Amino acid sequence: MENKFLRYQAILDDYLKENRLRRIPSHRVASQRFDLSSNDYLGLRLSSGNLREDFIKKNNDSFTSSASRLLAADQNPYLELENYLESLYGRPAILFNSGYHANVGCISALNIPGTIFLPDRLIHASVIDGLNMANAEFARWRHNDIKHLRRLLEKYHDKYERIIVVAESIYSMDGDRAPLTEMVKLKEEFPSMMLYLDEAHAFGVFGERGLGCAEEDNLIYAPDIIIGTFGKAAASSGAFAITTPLLHSFLINNARSLIFSTAIPPVNVAWTLEMVKKITQMKEERRHLHIISEKFRNFISRITHSENPSSSQIIPLITGDAAKAVELAARLEEIGIDALPIRRPTVPPGGERIRFSLNAGISDEKLSIIMKEIEDNLK
Repeated sequence: MENKFLRYQAILDDYLKENRLRRIPSHRVASQRFDLSSNDYLGLRLSSGNLREDFIKKNNDSFTSSASRLLAADQNPYLELENYLESLYGRPAILFNSGYHANVGCISALNIPGTIFLPDRLIHASVIDGLNMANAEFARWRHNDIKHLRRLLEKYHDKYERIIVVAESIYSMDGDRAPLTEMVKLKEEFPSMMLYLDEAHAFGVFGERGLGCAEEDNLIYAPDIIIGTFGKAAASSGAFAITTPLLHSFLINNARSLIFSTAIPPVNVAWTLEMVKKITQMKEERRHLHIISEKFRNFISRITHSENPSSSQIIPLITGDAAKAVELAARLEEIGIDALPIRRPTVPPGGERIRFSLNAGISDEKLSIIMKEIEDNLK
């Protein structure tokens, strides 16, 4: 091997020794097994066959936009989806190509002089990348620790024009929920505070219409920016930002991931609109998902003899060791349960785990089978 490539190989060798070398997994037929690995929280990905056939018959939208959103000729599909989202949230919406694009673009754009960001310690990597790309000033607060957040607000409120607190409503690894009500109270107390809420794992799952935890807590107007994604419960792809008219215009003019990316194909956006309309009506599926999630959380707590951090459909089984996580995932795969190991850098050292992701398509009977199989293979 040429000398210039040796360092890359050495890094990969270290990953292998630490049991955290990633590979693209082989194809898995999810319909023939128990899939607890995807973010298809409402089970729409596998159950939307008839919807897809009807959609294809009536839809003539293009499979490519061939331009960035600000240059594209055909704007109707995008405007229809944004207008529908605005009718749900009561504020303007902007579409992005993914949740990563939304967070990187919005966070970096919001970094103007006089700004400091206060992200939760466990915030998604896309937020940290946005902060780093913009060379922004930020200080993390201990995960879900309102007292620590208050101390940081007290420390910085006289030194900056605006303090942007960043949190996820449902955290993607522990499945726990942000203290949204308490954060909103702090926003009322500190006039310089803005609240940026990522609802990626709550959209479709929480709230009367599936709009997320802010809707469920009757605080949908409190965050200055709400981020949601279509690639999880909505069984599509892309993302959106809900914000004020002022920030809507500001982000259109400054979010580089919007300005310089080719827009998602119009046909994809039209499909997303169909899916979002559907999930707003899926109250029974949400209710069922919450019930089976509680049962599964209690089960994991019982077999691990420890309290589980989750309060959602995302339920971790902490192994604390990468090799153990990989071994357990392999054993589960052998019995037909897809649940993948999570290792560094996605979680900190000692936080290695199996991440179980439940969906509304799992019946009570299937859940009982899954729990018995897991318990039998952990003995």
